[in-house]
Amino acid sequence: MGNILYLAAILLVIFWALGFFIYSIGSLIHILLIIAIIAVIMRIISGKQL
Repeated sequence: MGNILYLAAILLVIFWALGFFIYSIGSLIHILLIIAIIAVIMRIISGKQL
C-alpha cells in the first residue's frame, strides 16, 4: 500500500510540473501538487523505507 501511495505522489508531482510548464489548467494543478506533498509527508511520518 505504501508503494502505491508513493507512486501516486510522484505521478501527481510529474503531472503538476507538466501542467505548470505546458498547460494552463488553473488551480486544479496546484491542488494535485498539494495532494502529492501530503502523500509524501504521510510516508515520511510513517517512517517506512523505500
